[in-house]
Amino acid sequence: MALLTPRAASALFHLRSLQLLSHQYRTTTPLVTMTAVQGPVASTSLPQKPLNTFLNNLPTTVFSVMTELAIKHQSVNLGQGFPDDEGPESMKRIVGEASRERHNQYPPTGGIPELRQAVARHSERYVGLPVNWQTETLITVGATEALAAAFLGLVNPGDEVIIFDPQYDSYSAMAVRTGATVVPVPLDANNSWRVPGQALAQAFSPRTKLILVNSPHNPTGAVFHEDDLREIARLCVEHDVIAICDEVYEHQVFGDSKHVSLRAMPEMRERAIRIGSAGKTFSLTGWKVGWVTGPARLIQALGKAHMFVTFTVAANLQLAVAHGLDKESSFYEGLSASLQSKKDYLAGQLQQLGFEILPSAGTYFLVADFSGLAHSDAQEDDVAFAKRLTVEAGVTTIPVSAFYNGKSAPHNLIRFCFCKTDQKLQSACERLQKYFGPPHRQNGSANGTTNSH
Repeated sequence: MALLTPRAASALFHLRSLQLLSHQYRTTTPLVTMTAVQGPVASTSLPQKPLNTFLNNLPTTVFSVMTELAIKHQSVNLGQGFPDDEGPESMKRIVGEASRERHNQYPPTGGIPELRQAVARHSERYVGLPVNWQTETLITVGATEALAAAFLGLVNPGDEVIIFDPQYDSYSAMAVRTGATVVPVPLDANNSWRVPGQALAQAFSPRTKLILVNSPHNPTGAVFHEDDLREIARLCVEHDVIAICDEVYEHQVFGDSKHVSLRAMPEMRERAIRIGSAGKTFSLTGWKVGWVTGPARLIQALGKAHMFVTFTVAANLQLAVAHGLDKESSFYEGLSASLQSKKDYLAGQLQQLGFEILPSAGTYFLVADFSGLAHSDAQEDDVAFAKRLTVEAGVTTIPVSAFYNGKSAPHNLIRFCFCKTDQKLQSACERLQKYFGPPHRQNGSANGTTNSH
C-alpha cells in the first residue's frame, strides 16, 4: 500500500471527519458548524517535526516484501524462519495452569528463580559452564531483547562492533542505534563459511568494544570451527574486546559437527555473554522467552537496560520454560536428528534441480547457489530470482544479500528454511520440479562457485 503524503493524509482525515459528523447528526447540524469543528483538529492531526531519523529512514525489508508476495501468490513459504511443529504439551499445560492458579503480577525483573536456576543447570550440562544463577543469569523477552539489552548496556557512542556477514538483521540496526560503528567481516562462502583470519585481525582497532559471534549461524547454517573460535578469543584478549555469543541454535547441529561455545574457553569466561532462546530450543517462537548468562559485571549492565526496555517477562511462560529445560530435554536433544532428515531431503531435491547446496551444519537453514538456473538473457540477482520463484514457481525463499551489511554481498544465493512439515517440504519440491523442467535447465547446471555477480 502506497504511503500518503501529509497533505493527502490530512485531506483524507477531513473527509472521514465530515462523514462521521454527517452520520452522527443526520445533516441537522449546519455545514459551517462541522467545518468549524474539524478545522482545528486537522491542523494538529499530523506532527510535522521529524521522527527518529535512523529508524524511520530504514527501507522496507526484503522479508516483508517476500512475505507479502507469498501471501498474494499463495506460495509455499520456505522463507520464514519458524518451525511448523511445536514443543511439548506439558509446557503448554503449565502456562494455562499457572495463569489460573498463580498470581499474574510483575515477576522479578531478572526472572523467576525457577527459570534462572534451570538456565544455570542447562549451561553446565551442555556447554560445561557453571554459572551463579543469582548474579550470572538474566531472563529476557526473547533473544532479540537480550541483544538489544547487550548493545544498550555495553556500547558507548563511538565504539566499534565487529559483526560477521551475512547476519541476522537486528544486529547492525541495534548497534547503530546505540551509537556504534559496525565493522562487517564477511565469512568465506567458498570455504564452508569459515572465518577469514586476516580480514578479522584487520577489523580490530583500539575503538573495538564488541564482537558478535552467532554460532550455529543464521542464515548460512554454519557451525563455527573451534580453530576459528580460538582465534577470535585470542584477538578479544589482545584488544580487550567483549563477545556477544548468540547461540540460540545450540541444539540444532548436524552430523559430526559439534557446537562449541566461545564463552567456554577459559580466557573468554569474563569477557563474553551467552544468549539462548526458548523459541528455538522448544519450537515455541511466539512465546518470546530468552536468557543470557555471563559474568556478573556484564549481566548487571544488561539488567539495567532490560529494566527500562521490558522490565520483566510473563511469569507463566517462565515457569513452563523452566520445566522444559529440566524435564523435556528429550525434545530439544532430538531436534538435530529430525531437522537433519528434513535438510537432507530438501538439499537432495534441490541438487537434482540444478542448485548447488552450500554446507549447512546447523540451524533451520540452507543456502543454495542458483547460478545455473538464472535467466541467461539478463543479470538476474538473488532478489529478482527469489521473486520469480514466488510468483512463477509458487515457492518463497529469502535472497541472501539481504543479510549483508557490508559491500561484499553475493547476489547468486538464496536461503531455504527446512523446519517445516514433511508435507510442506514435499509440496515445495513438487512445485519446483514442475517449474524447473527441461526448458528451464537449458542455461546449464549449478556447478559454479559462490562468487558474487
